[in-house]
Amino acid sequence: MNKFFNNRLTDIKESYNELVHKVSWPTKSELANSTIVVMVASIIASLVIWAIDWCINILMHYVYNVAA
Repeated sequence: MNKFFNNRLTDIKESYNELVHKVSWPTKSELANSTIVVMVASIIASLVIWAIDWCINILMHYVYNVAA
């Protein structure tokens, strides 16, 4: 049981060491630019999905009106 906790403690220490000394964190401007890119990409993707949905909706209305 003691070995289990020692292994977990070692894992936590190694994770902390990696986060503090080995990870390169972005600067504020890099983070802001990345955020803007993600927001624009999300808006474009949502507009494309909306347009496809709208086209399918119109097509289905046409199909159901012709069939009725």
